[in-house]
Amino acid sequence: MCSSFLAALASITNLSVLLHLIAGTLLGMTFGMLPGLTATLGIAILAPLTMFGGFAESMAMLMGMYNAAIYGGSIAAIMVNTPGTPASFATTLDGFPMAQKGEGGKAIGTATLFSA
Repeated sequence: MCSSFLAALASITNLSVLLHLIAGTLLGMTFGMLPGLTATLGIAILAPLTMFGGFAESMAMLMGMYNAAIYGGSIAAIMVNTPGTPASFATTLDGFPMAQKGEGGKAIGTATLFSA
C-alpha cells in the first residue's frame, strides 16, 4: 500500500501532470462561475481533448475541472445570488446575504476552505 501511494505521489509531481491540473482548474473555475455551465458540461466538453494525452495528465485535468467548477459555482452564488452550478444552490441562501452586509470575502473564504 505504501509503495502504491509513493508511486501516485511521484506521478502527481510530474511537471506535465501539474500543468494539466492547473489548466483544468482554470477552465473549471471559468465554467463554474458562469451560470448554466455546469461541472458535468465542462467534463463533457473537455473529454475529447483527453484522448491526446496520457492517462495521468487526462485524469488530472478532468479532476481539476470538476473540483474547480463546483467551487466556482459558489463564487457566483455568493456575489450575484445566481448559483453557477446546481450544487451551489444552498450557498445562495447564506452567502448572498453575507455579501450584501459587506462580508462577501468571509463567505468566499469559507467556501474556499470547505471546498478543498
